[in-house]
Amino acid sequence: MRYLDRTLHTAQENLACDEALLDGCEEGDPDEILRFWEPRQHFVVLGYSNKARTEVKLDSCRALGIPVLRRCSGGGTVLQGPGNLNYALILRIREGSALESIVEANAFIMNRNRNALDSLLGGRVLIQGYTDLTLQGLKFSGNSQRRRRRFLLFHGSFLLHLDLALVEEALRLPSKQPSYRRNRAHKDFLTNLPLQADAVKEAMKQVWGAYDALEEIPEERIERLVREKYTTDAWNFKF
Repeated sequence: MRYLDRTLHTAQENLACDEALLDGCEEGDPDEILRFWEPRQHFVVLGYSNKARTEVKLDSCRALGIPVLRRCSGGGTVLQGPGNLNYALILRIREGSALESIVEANAFIMNRNRNALDSLLGGRVLIQGYTDLTLQGLKFSGNSQRRRRRFLLFHGSFLLHLDLALVEEALRLPSKQPSYRRNRAHKDFLTNLPLQADAVKEAMKQVWGAYDALEEIPEERIERLVREKYTTDAWNFKF
């Protein structure tokens, strides 16, 4: 597996990069990929089928200058920004493997990610909901996937020092909640980890066997996705 540790200039470019890497693998690149990136500005990201007015405090985001974007994968709506460490896995769906089904892929990947964080947090990490990682009942990682025929994209973030008060200002309570949330406000449900990004990256690289650096990215494909999709209201506010 190859790894890519690169943050592009804009939020739209970073979202497009994950999709472009998936498309490149689907169309012929045989290598699996682990990517890391760390946002430079705050923005809201809707899951593919989320409704902006249901999940986001749009007036507040407008006043705060926080753009609202949409990703290509499912899952819930999140606030991204400095203090998030994002990762993306592009994995081959091999016949007979756990990745052939959504449920088994969730379990397989989340167990590996938990093992990576357990190595840093002393065995206290739990998988809760479908694809959340928690510490003492508080969520620090949310994840989602998008599937193609030959490859899947599984990506998420780790909260390290995100401004959690800003989450309250930007997001409504989610319309769909895992049972363990118990309707808790964002500030009572989320937590930042006492870890540095480099330590998390190294643990993830070890557990996924990502040792070879990826030197080039599909820049033209990323630019096209940004232009035709991620900067358009037709995509970001499609629901």
